[in-house]
Amino acid sequence: MAKQTANPVAGGGTGSKKGGLKKELTGRQKAAIFLVTIGSEISSEIFKHLREDEIEALTFEIARLESVDSEDRDRVLMEFQELMMAQDFITTGGIEYARELLEKSLGSQKAVDIINRLTSSLQVRPFDFVRRTDPMHLLNFIQTEHPQTIALILAYLEPQKASVILSSLPHEIQSDVAKRIATMDRTSPETLREVERVLEKKLSTLSSEDYTAAGGVESIVEILNLVDRSTEKVIIESLEEEDPELAEDIKKRMFVFEDIVMLDDRAIQKVLREVDVSEMAKALKSVDTEVQDKIFRNMSKRAATLLKEDMEYMGPIRMKDVEESQQKIVSIIRKLEEQGEIVVARAGEDELVV
Repeated sequence: MAKQTANPVAGGGTGSKKGGLKKELTGRQKAAIFLVTIGSEISSEIFKHLREDEIEALTFEIARLESVDSEDRDRVLMEFQELMMAQDFITTGGIEYARELLEKSLGSQKAVDIINRLTSSLQVRPFDFVRRTDPMHLLNFIQTEHPQTIALILAYLEPQKASVILSSLPHEIQSDVAKRIATMDRTSPETLREVERVLEKKLSTLSSEDYTAAGGVESIVEILNLVDRSTEKVIIESLEEEDPELAEDIKKRMFVFEDIVMLDDRAIQKVLREVDVSEMAKALKSVDTEVQDKIFRNMSKRAATLLKEDMEYMGPIRMKDVEESQQKIVSIIRKLEEQGEIVVARAGEDELVV
């Protein structure tokens, strides 16, 4: 960890000494020093998430850097570490929780400076006040609400907590709530504030009028992957009747081909008996060695050799064809699971099989 100086960074005091005087660094200069310090490979990944004008501005600042003073570099890295630590605390337990932890590690004034710098531009996530609320207490409060209201709240919760609540909702509304989360797109600030007002009388107003995105198929898939198998089955079956296309989309995303490593050897051997060798050869073209080795270990030596030769002689193939083969195998896995032939491990389920 870099050594802290008497004049901390958090108040915007990062600077370089030039001619005996301390020159304050701008935010862009700090960013440029940070990017140069971490190297071009990681910096290029960061650039992928920036706008063109931001990339141009940072490139200009980097080009202007003749050299990076070791003291400036250490202070910029220390500032980055402190801001990331504070952001992590805020995400975990809210602003007051972050302030409390930062005070213990950095002191009261430093904690206040860092929190103020973050919250000046931070958009507090809706329903932040329920992050540390016990899921069952929250369930008692929301289970009589309209399914759309419940869906909105669950979409903004951590998937683990949302899965507990979804599993405990009355069966007759579980699939309705799941469908509403999956088809949710954007929610206006007015609606969010109204729902928050119902949940808690004293709320912090939203810091931005921007529409916030939550929900969607990926959101419900993440939640359903954490609920117990019986809850998942009830929801999927109901969705298949109400919206077959949506149900199929959700099912496709709930188990990806790479998840085959979660199957035990016996299950994989059953899957292999149902899969055409040419399909498996295509499916394995784009996966890492862990997945390939799992398949090869569950084949005879001769069969594994033949499969490897098929993959080699096949040459380059389109990614679309690879994904189609992977999806065919995933469909076989789900069919075998539904027939009780194999067991697919899921988070939160007892691993004991009897």
